[in-house]
Amino acid sequence: MNNLKNTVLITVVLGSFLIPFMGTSLNIALPSIGAEFTLNAILLSWIPTVFILANAALILPFGRLADIKGRKKIFLYGVITYTFASFLAAISPSGILLLIFSFLQGIGCSMIFGTGVALISSVFQPKERGRAYGIYVASVYTGIFSGLILGGFLIQELGWRSIFLFNIPFGVLLILIVLFELKSDWSGSEGEKFDFIGSILFFFIIIALMQGFSSLTTNLGKFLILAGLLGIFIFLKYENKIKHPLLKTSIFKNRVFTISILSILIINLGTTSITFLLSLYFQYLKLFSPETAGIILILNPLSVAVLSPFAGRISDKIDTRIIASIGMTITTIGLFLFTFLNENTPLEFIIFSLILVGTGLALFSSPATNAAMNSVGKKIYGTASATVSTMVFTGQVLSMGIVILIFDIYLGNAQIIPQYYPLFLKSANIAFIVYTIICFVAIFALILMGKDKAISLEN
Repeated sequence: MNNLKNTVLITVVLGSFLIPFMGTSLNIALPSIGAEFTLNAILLSWIPTVFILANAALILPFGRLADIKGRKKIFLYGVITYTFASFLAAISPSGILLLIFSFLQGIGCSMIFGTGVALISSVFQPKERGRAYGIYVASVYTGIFSGLILGGFLIQELGWRSIFLFNIPFGVLLILIVLFELKSDWSGSEGEKFDFIGSILFFFIIIALMQGFSSLTTNLGKFLILAGLLGIFIFLKYENKIKHPLLKTSIFKNRVFTISILSILIINLGTTSITFLLSLYFQYLKLFSPETAGIILILNPLSVAVLSPFAGRISDKIDTRIIASIGMTITTIGLFLFTFLNENTPLEFIIFSLILVGTGLALFSSPATNAAMNSVGKKIYGTASATVSTMVFTGQVLSMGIVILIFDIYLGNAQIIPQYYPLFLKSANIAFIVYTIICFVAIFALILMGKDKAISLEN
């Protein structure tokens, strides 16, 4: 059994490493991509956004499908899709095609992240999961800082296409491990029907809200927001009526689960855009190379990677509310410091703020995941895992949506050139103010989380 646990953990860790490696490398590569394809600030920001958007829109349907058809099977299909899309992105002849292939990568990623935590929960006992989740979170942030360092090096020495090619051999290795080492599929809801209508509704709700949020200043944007909100109402009514819904809404009666996933959404909303904004800040305003920018930005995910296993082990023994609340508080302080960013901000100040945010993330992430997964029964691990991951990527989508909206207001279609640097800085400052306020509110929700027993949702 220990060999199986280790194999599953290694499999999930490797898959969880590749995705954030791609995401952060892509952020570093944006100036190079923008220069080659002559893209404006808004279109450029959509390249990482569509990757996140595909995750947010599809991760819940794939998580539910994994409960029905098998978690290993969906994970494998995800790795195959992601690897193939990486090859296509590497040979993209235009910015538009790169957008499409980035979305395809996101589809594969949604299968991987929709099942990763569920696979861990399927083989580890509740009292062991904190450590396993800690290692899982560490792998995610190891991927992030590897993307910043190795990705920055690859971009500088071999060009931006090399970061996509980097994924391919690791993807092939992961496919072989899953095919030959994992024998079980770990499906908890065999025989149940898959909710296609609910999945389609959910997909279009996420698309409408994201597109509407990013163009909120236009009439179309307002219409899409209203359509998305109406869609949520219709979706929830529909899900409550059918026998085998995409999302069993009774899961949200569990206060621990609900507050945990909402706080996961909020902390990702508050921190996702840091790398994007600072990458542009360092390369445009400070004239740093992609490699230098990556070396500085590594400090945030490195802090998370180092501290997450420790935080996970502690969450197996101590009330998760305490650790997660402390983590959210430290993150909020770090975000507040970034609101003072300007052309003359000392590098030491930025480094300290990055480490502070990373420390807070480490103390929050694995305890919050542990709290959420331990509050539900094994029958719905796939759905619960996908819901957790949906909150992660929805938070990331909203985070980038805030940036896109603010860019639209202050920069419009302008490229980021010296005459517009003051407007870029103003946009970044406003974004960090918004993130700080939202995370500050979440601190109190975590403190009041309380303790609920697990719910199995057998019916």
